[in-house]
Amino acid sequence: MRIRIGLVTLVVFVLAGAVACTHSTSGRSGSPPASSAAGHDGMSMGVTTTTAPGTATKASPEQLGAQFEQLLGRHALLAARLMRSAVMAAPDFRQAAVASLQENTDALSQLVGSAYGSAQGERYRQLWQRRTDDLFAYANGVAGNDASAKQTARAALMTDADAYGSWLAEASNGQARAGDAATFARTNVQELMQQLDAYAAHDYDKAYQLERSAYEQMFTGGATLAKASVPPKAAAALDAPPNKLRSAFAMLLGEHMELIIDAQRATFAGSPEFHAAAAQINANSTALAQGLGSIVGPKKGAEFQSAWADHVAGLMAYTTAVAGDDQAGKAAAEDKLHSFAVTLATYFSGVVHTPAAFVPLTGAITAHDTHLIDQVNAYAARDYAKAQQMELHGYEQMLGVANTLVDAIQRTVKPGMPVGGSQTGGGGTAQRP
Repeated sequence: MRIRIGLVTLVVFVLAGAVACTHSTSGRSGSPPASSAAGHDGMSMGVTTTTAPGTATKASPEQLGAQFEQLLGRHALLAARLMRSAVMAAPDFRQAAVASLQENTDALSQLVGSAYGSAQGERYRQLWQRRTDDLFAYANGVAGNDASAKQTARAALMTDADAYGSWLAEASNGQARAGDAATFARTNVQELMQQLDAYAAHDYDKAYQLERSAYEQMFTGGATLAKASVPPKAAAALDAPPNKLRSAFAMLLGEHMELIIDAQRATFAGSPEFHAAAAQINANSTALAQGLGSIVGPKKGAEFQSAWADHVAGLMAYTTAVAGDDQAGKAAAEDKLHSFAVTLATYFSGVVHTPAAFVPLTGAITAHDTHLIDQVNAYAARDYAKAQQMELHGYEQMLGVANTLVDAIQRTVKPGMPVGGSQTGGGGTAQRP
């Protein structure tokens, strides 16, 4: 199956390459047992920024919102994959997934502590860890076809949602309402449980639809968490059109990267699961295509759509060759990907009327490919820790350059992208024109 990807994704590489970042992690006990996660490159997740050696400044509300969005969105994906690992009976992958989710929890707790105070950060850590434990307990109940265990875990998750609502209302001094926060948390855990039920029933279309919905719902919740931590006047900056545009692109770009990884990994699971993952790539692509098409115009959008379809087909051709242990096929796919990178770099340097962007753009597209190539190679070799690391690097690269995309749009054309995720484009397939 050849997946046709919509218009927008690599615009972000016009002025930016891979974004280096680190964030601190620490091990934490709990069920399922977690192992320490290694440090990695990527975008800084801390709430402060450094302007000079030894000088730290508090992050703006926009920066804080972006950090919460990124971490919360990835939490939903990591939780969904960890839960599925119980049904898959894949203990080696589960261990790597646990480590990634623990690292994400640590980073979220650190960010909450920076925004709300260290005591609230620790309370959040305890709440979030309990939520993770209860999600995994539900997954074990599904895997064991244990209705009683599922019901117990479900009840615990509803209690967790209420506790989250109470916590946020108190931590924000009433700026956030307990009922609203509890409903947000309840909706997300319900979607995570439902996606696992569908996955266990081999209803992969529904499982991947719900995974995507859970990601988008959790990602957009980052703005709420950031707004509740700052005075109302400062919180209004998160509703400014440029920030909403940045947030929309960041959500869709991160989702794009993760759905490609889903399709790569599903290649090893069989055709039905692969096609379900591919359908969500197409839905994401439609949203991206409509957004960029409204900005650069349909003619330039159609040019990109054709080149990008070949690029993604190259990535999936490489994945197929890995699955078939076809060394010649891998080499051929890599050669084509390099050619597609040059074509796309030429296209984008022309769109922004900046010939000097060609070289860094080519390097950035190649880095994007490298994340995906290294991820699928590691996954095929059952080096799941490395596969998770490559997933994180690629996700943060895509999100880290969203700000650059919005800056470029504001400098060159009038922004026209509607705010939202899949709601902006609906379902469907972005076809080659």
